[in-house]
Amino acid sequence: MKRLSVSVGTQTLRLWENQRLLKEWPCSTSKFGLGFVEGSLRTPVGHFTVKEKLGAEATWGTVFKSRQPVGIWKTGDETQDDLVLTRIFRLEGLEPRNANTFSRYIYIHGTNDERGIGKRGSHGCIRLKNDDVIELYDLVPEGTDLWIQE
Repeated sequence: MKRLSVSVGTQTLRLWENQRLLKEWPCSTSKFGLGFVEGSLRTPVGHFTVKEKLGAEATWGTVFKSRQPVGIWKTGDETQDDLVLTRIFRLEGLEPRNANTFSRYIYIHGTNDERGIGKRGSHGCIRLKNDDVIELYDLVPEGTDLWIQE
């Protein structure tokens, strides 16, 4: 049985099968810290599931707005926006404290700030490098458990 874990302390996302670590990637959680409040831009912690996966056939760098493809971002394109790129894993909280995660649109997704991966820098989501989010997308199905911990 596969599961995911995110360590906020080490800024890593890990893929497990039972007790065996299969793969580890650097990630980026919120620059605003941890929390559960709507609009706080904080990363929630606890137990989640991958409720939806979006972007299966999307081109590397596809820009998503409201989970719909709206363009392509290329390395070197200048923007101050926090773009959702390449693939989306939409998360659902499984605890009372994080039950609003799905309605807060907290995702695992690719980013236009790949240099920031490994440091806190997102607006609540878990960012991965675009190649890494594509790799992960092909390794885990919807319904996969995720634990986000400090």
